[in-house]
Amino acid sequence: MLDPNQWFSEVVATDGSAFSLKMRARVHEEQTPYQRIEIYDTEGFGHLMVIDGCTMLSTRDNFLYHEMMSHPALFTHAAPRRVCIIGGGDCGTLREVLRHDGVESAVQIDIDERVTRLAERYFPELTEANADPRAQLLFEDGVRWIREAAPASLDLIIVDSTDPVGPAEGLFTRDFFADCERVLAPGGILIQQSESPLYHTQLLRDMHQALREGGFDTTQTLCFPQPIYPSGWWSATMAGKGVALDRFRLEDARAKPFATRYYNAEIHQGALAQPEFLRRALAATD
Repeated sequence: MLDPNQWFSEVVATDGSAFSLKMRARVHEEQTPYQRIEIYDTEGFGHLMVIDGCTMLSTRDNFLYHEMMSHPALFTHAAPRRVCIIGGGDCGTLREVLRHDGVESAVQIDIDERVTRLAERYFPELTEANADPRAQLLFEDGVRWIREAAPASLDLIIVDSTDPVGPAEGLFTRDFFADCERVLAPGGILIQQSESPLYHTQLLRDMHQALREGGFDTTQTLCFPQPIYPSGWWSATMAGKGVALDRFRLEDARAKPFATRYYNAEIHQGALAQPEFLRRALAATD
């Protein structure tokens, strides 16, 4: 039995599993108007951010998530210039987006400003691009922002959200996806975190169906490791507006002028392959 005074554990009761990190101390906790945020200092994973009892990111492994939430979609789009990030308050995805010189503007909309302020304190490496003149940080309702945005005004939408409960629940609906499709220009791409392929297969099926019903003509799920998330295996799902998602700018990815720790052209190519159980599950939504 793990001593709760020494370990932080996220229990997934529905799947009879848990993930634990040995901690030195809880260094911050607060209840915002939207959610409960805790920061732990762990022995092996650096700082750990927990929201409403669920692990969000750690110093050690966040690069896996942030790179896969950004670079596959950016290298799949023909020429992404106007990017919007819904959620993503820790700013790690924003940092990765702004590594692409062709991006002219990147607006990040997160409803809870405290996530960003705590990231600035405990994960400063993730917020280093916040002062980039191409970046704009807004703290408001992302669902409403997308609903009110002008048609064809964006090339790429990244939905970097928490689990589909509470403030993030509205980000997994057909109506939201329809608004995203309207706001994207022809050739535009949406990418959204889509939970664990192993634990949340039904959610993935529902997402693909809702994306198609929202007007997108192509969908593609990418899988990647994420040790601190339930099952240790995560996914991001892309949806395209008149664009093939199983092809990308291979030579540009190989010649990328910036360093990454996980993403490369071969990882991108490999992530397009799906395990047989997931392929069968998603076939009914095509």
